[in-house]
Amino acid sequence: MPNPQDELQALRSDIAALAARIYRLEEKAGIAVQSRPEVAITPPEAQPVPPPAPLPPASAPPLQVPSFVAAPKHESEEFESKIGKLWLNRIGIFAILIGVSYFIKYAFDSGWIGPTGKITLGVLAGIGLVLWSERFRSKGYVVFSYSLKAVGIGTLYLSLWGAFQIYHLVPSGVAFAAMVVVTASTIAMALSYDAEILAAFAMIGGFSTPVLLSTGQNHEIVLFSYASLLDLAILGMVTFKPWRLLLVGSFTGTAILYFGWFAEYYTQQQRATTVFFVGVFAAIFAVIPLLTPLTKSRWHQGFSVTLTLLPLVNAAALFLALFAMYENERVTLTWYTLALAAAYLLLSSQFKRRAGSDQDVVKVINLLHIAVAIAFITIAIPLKLNAHWITIGWLIESAVLLFVAVRTRADFLRYFAVVTLSLGIVRLLFFDNFDVQTLLFNARFATYLVAIGILGGIAVVGERFASSREMPFVRFAGIGVNLLALIALTLEASDYFGRQAASWYQRHPAGGYGGPLQQIEFARNFSYSAIWLAYGAGLMMFGFGRRSAFVRWQALVLIAVTIGKVFIFDASALQQGYRILSFIALGAVLMAISYIYHRDWLKLSDRGGPETAA
Repeated sequence: MPNPQDELQALRSDIAALAARIYRLEEKAGIAVQSRPEVAITPPEAQPVPPPAPLPPASAPPLQVPSFVAAPKHESEEFESKIGKLWLNRIGIFAILIGVSYFIKYAFDSGWIGPTGKITLGVLAGIGLVLWSERFRSKGYVVFSYSLKAVGIGTLYLSLWGAFQIYHLVPSGVAFAAMVVVTASTIAMALSYDAEILAAFAMIGGFSTPVLLSTGQNHEIVLFSYASLLDLAILGMVTFKPWRLLLVGSFTGTAILYFGWFAEYYTQQQRATTVFFVGVFAAIFAVIPLLTPLTKSRWHQGFSVTLTLLPLVNAAALFLALFAMYENERVTLTWYTLALAAAYLLLSSQFKRRAGSDQDVVKVINLLHIAVAIAFITIAIPLKLNAHWITIGWLIESAVLLFVAVRTRADFLRYFAVVTLSLGIVRLLFFDNFDVQTLLFNARFATYLVAIGILGGIAVVGERFASSREMPFVRFAGIGVNLLALIALTLEASDYFGRQAASWYQRHPAGGYGGPLQQIEFARNFSYSAIWLAYGAGLMMFGFGRRSAFVRWQALVLIAVTIGKVFIFDASALQQGYRILSFIALGAVLMAISYIYHRDWLKLSDRGGPETAA
């Protein structure tokens, strides 16, 4: 310890030095000061004292030492307390439960307890565990308390199941009512304690009740009425509690009960009742998005898998259920499908109106309902129509979707329109079979005209409304117009000469290949070159008129293909007269196009005129 006298002396020296400095500063500033002899004769001026090092606060050492020493002691006491109060308690509980279980088993094996005693003991044990768990919950052991409740609730369900199925002590109605009471009590506890885990226990027990108490008989109305009430109870909980995963469990449980019953008991005579309950189930899960705004912000914390995927799964399950019942009645199934499309459009508008939010999840859910409605319309078309009318229906649907998308600026609808349009074109090219008997005025050419008109509309409207990212699709639509037109014209020529050949065969069944039949084949091959060349020339003129390099390049590609056909195929396969016509016509068209380029009417050499890329 430093000497107090030395510290006091050092403090006096510092004060004297400070007073001397202040005195000198006052002299330089011209301030009149009084003479202070006691400051002039100070020890620091005669014998400078080095500035003392800063001392720690007097109370610092006592505070550091006790905390450093007490910390390990506190941690060790806390760990010891956790072992003694928590872990030993839990181990003791499980040890007692195991011991009691062995005792009960020994009593059962020894015949001390009969069936009634077993069930009574099980029921009392279940109730006792639930009540006993409250003691731990009140002391803060919430998780352990819920674990005991789960054991107790499970014991009650199993005891009631044993009372009915194993020992036949009570009728099914009594056991069912008792299980309903257990489920309702668990739901009440879940709401009272704000415990989602207890609600999950109630849901599992509720959907297990019909399975546990099954008598092997068909009780459709009782089963589905119970399932509907249980779904409504869970929906009611989820409306006011943010427990969205319960909806997934409820939907899964309902689907298991329904499809299990359907595979075992469904008959044609029950269809009306079954359709009613299927509609009830679907309606319960369909209105979930309408109820979510009631819970305000708790429902919209981030992206909701439940609210986005459940409507899709619900719609798919509903259609599969209806399809299984009306597979051979397409007209009725079509009306059901259209009704579902209208219902989902109505749900979409109602949800958008009630949500009143610009959140992304709200937009996604709204668009998903529109998507489901569009899917039902797309499915209804092949159900109601046949042959090429399916293709026309899909093509018209795509046009309507594109029109709505442009007017409402709903980009999401454009993707559905592209999918529907692709379905129509693929079906037109690869699946539709036409019995064509007239040239041009037939169902096939009319269907191609519908597709060409829609693609042409996309190309024209796309020039005004499409973004830069969508312009490649607009150009692809322009190419599609020309490809479909060429395919349609080529097929018309092929079928025309095919009918000529078939007519000749009917008149001359024994006449071999040659003569008039060979002339028909020459004419058909020449018609291909003529159609392609004429279409290419017309396309080139259109490109010049529209000042569109994109159109002119398509014409050049088509003319190049025609050149290859004329020089490679026509030169060897056609008759002399058709060969001459092919080369003369090709040369004339090429010279005309070359002349236009030489005259440079579009000022391409100096870029003098406005040129469009599309």
